[in-house]
Amino acid sequence: ELALEDGVATKTHVLNVLHRLMDSGGAAAIIDAPQALVLRQEPKADIERYDALRDREMRHAS
Repeated sequence: ELALEDGVATKTHVLNVLHRLMDSGGAAAIIDAPQALVLRQEPKADIERYDALRDREMRHAS
């Protein structure tokens, strides 16, 4: 019924829905995480580094 409600009645989709129903052991556990998670060091987009790596002529494994 779920596959028909989705409008997709292929064998793959039906099997996927069945596996999801069998694997779900109930509701997902609620995780109590702090609301204000802060990174100690923010990631830096270093485009120049990637450009420098790209400019090198490298031999790739084949």
